[in-house]
Amino acid sequence: MDTIVKNIEAINGILNDFIWGPYMLVFFLLVGAMFTIRTGFFQITQIKSWMDVTFLSIFKNHKVLKTDDKHAISQFQSLCTALAATIGTGNIAGVATAIALGGPGAVFWMWLSAFLGMMTNYAENTLGIKYRYRNEKGEWIGGAMIYIERGLHCKWLAIIFSLFCFLASFGIGNMTQANSIASGLRDSFGVPAGATAVVIMFFVALVIVGGIKRIASVTEKIVPFMAVFYIIGGLVVILCHASNVPAAFAMIFTEAFNFRAAGSGVLGYGIMTAMKRGISRGVFSNEAGLGSSVMVHSASDVEEPVIQGMWGVFEVFADTIVVCTITCLTILTSGVYNMDAYLTDIAAGVEVVSGTTLTANAFATVIPHGDKFVAIAIMMFAFSTILGWSYYGERAVDYLFGSKAIMAYKVIFVIIIFFGCTGSLSLVWDIADTLNGFMSVPNLIAVTLLSGEVVEMTRSYLSKNK
Repeated sequence: MDTIVKNIEAINGILNDFIWGPYMLVFFLLVGAMFTIRTGFFQITQIKSWMDVTFLSIFKNHKVLKTDDKHAISQFQSLCTALAATIGTGNIAGVATAIALGGPGAVFWMWLSAFLGMMTNYAENTLGIKYRYRNEKGEWIGGAMIYIERGLHCKWLAIIFSLFCFLASFGIGNMTQANSIASGLRDSFGVPAGATAVVIMFFVALVIVGGIKRIASVTEKIVPFMAVFYIIGGLVVILCHASNVPAAFAMIFTEAFNFRAAGSGVLGYGIMTAMKRGISRGVFSNEAGLGSSVMVHSASDVEEPVIQGMWGVFEVFADTIVVCTITCLTILTSGVYNMDAYLTDIAAGVEVVSGTTLTANAFATVIPHGDKFVAIAIMMFAFSTILGWSYYGERAVDYLFGSKAIMAYKVIFVIIIFFGCTGSLSLVWDIADTLNGFMSVPNLIAVTLLSGEVVEMTRSYLSKNK
């Protein structure tokens, strides 16, 4: 058994090094850069438009909050469900781990990946709306697999994407999230993992049995609350250490381009390490380029593809530029992070403090029982991620095996939560990370080859709305 596990670890290590290696990370950036340039830096030049259509419309246009289409969800619900899947443990533990292992400079590369990723997500969602269709029940069916099949006429590539999505839903969308909840509640409140598993299984089953309408109904209530809860807590910490903010930003930009190499027995982070950790964690957090959120955005009642694309832009902005930055600044301004100490530990092969612990320590500098605050935040973030990914997995199953297999998938999905809560998942985390990344390969190929259609839809929309 040990030999089998070691072989799996070795194979996964090779695959993970490829999918999160320099070539693929550059591919992520290049695709985002291509759409940014070809749309005239849309995320900057059209910031007023996409903010008006998305965030600001929540307060002045009730039509984005509700829908009369009983087979669709509202634009706001599609955003909340997409954010439910993306705003997860990566925003707390993942960002902190990127800083711990890649240095403060990783934050800059995370920002860059998000800036360019806004347009990758924009492209995905405009294509998602263009190629979606209604099934026999009148429900909207869309996603990367749909525009790969209908746009590229390449069904085998769509099957590969769906297979990776199906497998990833059990890993990154289920077991790893459940494990984070159970670990946090056990360490901070003494709650047994088994008890946590039973409760999560009950509530997840209660929600996902009702399909996308019920999932969206729950996420539109959870996501705004959990985001505001975490952002306010983070801002309190940052404001209390406001004098350290300039130094934090200086450290981020300085270390992002630090070509320091090994010397004096201490291994420097270096620019390549910062780039890899920052870009990979950015993509891991907002999922721009993976094609995952397209499935829920395609269920929206919107008619104009570009408008849903703008919701995709805001999704990445909210997830990474806002929430992940809050985590970064709480860590870098609070004084709990010591770069020299982390460098020394890494060089000596000493295991550095976990991302969750680092973030909890930062909050604890201002908020009493900071570990409990972070545990509650992770619980909400991870639970919502499980709900969002259950729908992604459902769509993949429907595409691969047909609608009759959906209920069986939901049952298995709920059961898997128990093993996620009670097991030791170091290998599962690594495999889930790999599967998550491999979803990007067929998706990025598709959006690149269909990029002309995205540009044309954008130009047409802008010319009509001058």
